[in-house]
Amino acid sequence: MSRSRREFLAQGSLGLLAAAIIPQTTEAAQVPQTPGAPPAFGTAPPVGPAVSPETFAAAEKLVQVELTPADRAQAAGNWQQSMATVYERRVGPRKVAIEEAIAPATVWNPVLTAPQAGAVATGKFQLGETTGASLPAHDEDIAFASALQLSHWIHERKITSERLTKIYLARLEKHNKQLNCVITLTADHALEQARRADAELAAGHDRGPLHGIPWGAKDLLDTAGIPTTWGAEPYRDRIPAKDAAVTQRLNEAGAVLVAKLSLGALALNDVWFGGQTKNPWLLEEGASGSSAGPGSAVAAGLVGFAIGSETQGSIVSPSMRCGVTGLRPTYGRVPRTGAMTLSWTCDKLGAMTRGVVDTMLVLNAISGPDGQDDACVPSKLDFAAGKSVSGLRVGYFPAWMKEAPATAVDRAALETVKKLGMVPVEVLLPDWPYDSLNIILFAESAAAFEELTLSHKLDELKMQVPDAWPNTFRQSRFLSAVDFVQADRLRRKVALEMARVMSEVDVLLVPSLRDEALVITNFTGHPSLTLRAGFVEITEARSDWAPDPKHPLPKFATPRRVPYGVTLIGRLFEEGTLAQAGMVLEQAFGVASERPTGF
Repeated sequence: MSRSRREFLAQGSLGLLAAAIIPQTTEAAQVPQTPGAPPAFGTAPPVGPAVSPETFAAAEKLVQVELTPADRAQAAGNWQQSMATVYERRVGPRKVAIEEAIAPATVWNPVLTAPQAGAVATGKFQLGETTGASLPAHDEDIAFASALQLSHWIHERKITSERLTKIYLARLEKHNKQLNCVITLTADHALEQARRADAELAAGHDRGPLHGIPWGAKDLLDTAGIPTTWGAEPYRDRIPAKDAAVTQRLNEAGAVLVAKLSLGALALNDVWFGGQTKNPWLLEEGASGSSAGPGSAVAAGLVGFAIGSETQGSIVSPSMRCGVTGLRPTYGRVPRTGAMTLSWTCDKLGAMTRGVVDTMLVLNAISGPDGQDDACVPSKLDFAAGKSVSGLRVGYFPAWMKEAPATAVDRAALETVKKLGMVPVEVLLPDWPYDSLNIILFAESAAAFEELTLSHKLDELKMQVPDAWPNTFRQSRFLSAVDFVQADRLRRKVALEMARVMSEVDVLLVPSLRDEALVITNFTGHPSLTLRAGFVEITEARSDWAPDPKHPLPKFATPRRVPYGVTLIGRLFEEGTLAQAGMVLEQAFGVASERPTGF
C-alpha cells in the first residue's frame, strides 16, 4: 500500500473509497486466499461516511420507496463495504477523468427494431475427423464421453438416443441426492424427444451433431410447459408458455432436454430455494454460481452438455470449481429472448461441457439474431479443429501472474504456451477503479427486479445475508443516476483500452478469478473460455459468500485435491481462435479426462 493511500485510508474522509469487492492491488497479495475462491460482493474495507437506518428512512422520502425497519438496518449495516465502493472513480483515491468526447457505452437505437431472425453471416466451421472409439461396456463410461463422441456413436448407430437419455436420467435421479443440482427432471419430455430423434435419424433426417444428445438447461431458460423457476421462491411455480430462443434452437438441432438445472436464486452464487448445489469433486462445498447446476451436472457426467449464463463470473467460477469447460460468448452473439434478465447490457448465455470442442458444437447451434433480442447481432463463426496455433500471440499481465488469486497452475499454463509455439506477450491496463462499473450492474439488476423489491417478495428468498440480492437490490435504489451515466462513460474508456490490448495479441491468458478480468471483460463483452489446466490442494472449503464467523467453512487436516482452470479471453466474435488455442492447451495439460470419485 502506498503512503498516500495509507494516509487516505487513515483520514476517514467522506470521499474515501477502496477497490470494490476484494482489492487486487498490493494489499491483495498480503491477504491469504484459498486457490479457486471467488470474490464476493460486500467484502471490501469499510469506506466513506457512516450511515444508519435513520439515513435510509430520510432518503426514502426523496425516492418514494418504503423499506421495513429490518431492511433499513441491513442496508445500513454494510453500505460502507458494498455500495460506497462504486464511487471511487469520482472521489478517489484512483480518480479517473472522463474527457468530454467520451460518450456513454450504451447507445440508443432510434429505429428500435431487432435484426431479422436467422441473419447470421456464414463462417467456416470444421469439426475434424470422426473418432473411431468403440462404445464402452459400462454406462458410466458412456456418460462421461464428450458430446462430440456421443454424436459419433449415435450417428454410427452404436447407441440410440433413447438408451443414452435413459442413462442420463438414471444418473440424474441417483446422484442428485448428493449434488442437489436438479430443479425439474424432464423425463417424459426427454424420452419423447429421444424417440423422435431416433426415428428421424433412421429415416435419414439428420439435424446435425447435437441430434439426440441429452442436455441440461440452467433454470432461467424458458421451456414451454415446463417450470422455469429462476431458483427463487417467488417463481417456483412459474411455467412459461413459450421456449426461450436458445431452447428452441436446441430443439431444432435435435438435442434432448433431460433436466432444468439449479442456479443460485436470481442468478447469484449457488443457493436456490431447494438448498445449495454441491461440487462433485468436494461435496463439503458448493458448486459455485450462479451456473451451479450446469457445472455440477456436467462434472458428474449427468448430462451431455449444459447451457449456463454469465453476467459477472457465473460461467467462469463454477467451471473453475467443478473442473468443466465453460465458454462465455461475445456479448451479442447469442439471443437471450426467454432467459431471465439480470443485466440487459451484461447477460450472456453459453455452453458448459467436458471439453473445448463441445463448446463450439453448442455455440454453432445457438448463435445469431432471433429478431427479438435487440442486442443480438449478425456474426460469423470461424473454427477449424486442429488448426496450427504456432505464432499465436498470447497476452498476459505479469503482475497478475505473480499474486493471488493466481497459482502455480496459472504460471505453468504460461510456460505451456511457450512450449506449444505460441508467443507470450506482456500487456498492461491502466490502474483504474474498474469495480466502479458495478453501479451499472447494481442499477440494472435492481431495475429488473423492481416489483419484487417494492412488493417485499424478496423477503421470501432463502439467502438474506448482507451480500445477497435482497439487500443489494434495496441498496441500489439509492444509487446516483449521475454516477450511473459517468460509469457508463467510464465503460467506453475501458472498452477502448481493451480494444488497444486486443490489437496487440490474439488471446489473453488470465487467472480465472482475477476480479479485474471478470469485471472488465464482462462489461466490454469479450468472450472467455475456462478450461481445466491442473489440480491444486486446499485445506478449507471454498464459498462464493462473504465469510460468516457463525458458520465457518469446513477445514481439512489432509489437503483435498481439486481441479483448477485457467481462462483465455478472445477478441470480440473470435471464439473460433479462442477454441483453437484452448484445444491445443487442453491436449497439452492432459487432465481433462479425470473424473470425480464416486460418480
